Amino acid sequence: MPAVTKPANQKGDFLVDYEDKVFEDIQAGEGEKALVTFHTVAFEGSIGFVNLLQATRLKRKGFETSILLYGPGVTLGVQRGFPTLGAEAFPGHLNFNNQIVKFMEEGGKVYACRFALQALYGHGEGALIPGVTPISPLDVLDLILIHRRDGAFILDTWTL
Repeated sequence: MPAVTKPANQKGDFLVDYEDKVFEDIQAGEGEKALVTFHTVAFEGSIGFVNLLQATRLKRKGFETSILLYGPGVTLGVQRGFPTLGAEAFPGHLNFNNQIVKFMEEGGKVYACRFALQALYGHGEGALIPGVTPISPLDVLDLILIHRRDGAFILDTWTL
């Protein structure tokens, strides 16, 4: 049997070269927009949270950035907590809420489909994180088309 001669990894060790950036750092040009759409359920995987981080990064790169929550994506925009709203039941429990709040504090806009909110998930507009704008289901496609017309970067987040 082969012998393991390498010492065990230690806290603080580097395992990869995280400073080696291969591509140029793109910044938004004047008036450039971005839209990140979410058709994914909160806590069903990492994609929802990862693309909330991507939306924040787009905003910090200078893009006028909006988030669209529709279908199961509206579950990212509702207030959470246990035993009360805003109370974190376990570390990371409120990561979606906290990231959406941070995104809006930095000037991002978040929209949530009213149809999905009520008809699919049984929530009213009062369940949304303060600052999230509820929109008509007829506005979902138009919001996407407006961004397309304006030449925006669109990142779609889908999981089934």
